[in-house]
Amino acid sequence: MHPILNQIGTVFIPVSNIEHARDWYCDILGVPVEGEILFGHLFVVPMKGTSLVLDSKIYAEDRVFRVPAFHLNTTDIDAAYAFMKEKQVNLLTPIEHQHWFNFKDPDDNVLMVCKC
Repeated sequence: MHPILNQIGTVFIPVSNIEHARDWYCDILGVPVEGEILFGHLFVVPMKGTSLVLDSKIYAEDRVFRVPAFHLNTTDIDAAYAFMKEKQVNLLTPIEHQHWFNFKDPDDNVLMVCKC
């Protein structure tokens, strides 16, 4: 057995304000704000599959994602885009190839939504 598994356990996102980021991500992902802020700087967003951890301790303006490090899935790219537009999320691209679009979170991390 190989000692390192071919699995991604957690993706860390640098955020400036852990409470604000927790509320924003839970709202965008449609999940309840559950759980506590750990050690004053970490929040584990309730996800299916790979964990998403918001971390205000690692935040610095030069450490935000300039390109998407991962994508969030959708089964309806048009509905996802319309939802994000309605939420006044900073959309960086239109829907590309009827498959994906990029946006920024409140800390300027570039993220992606992709049709699965």
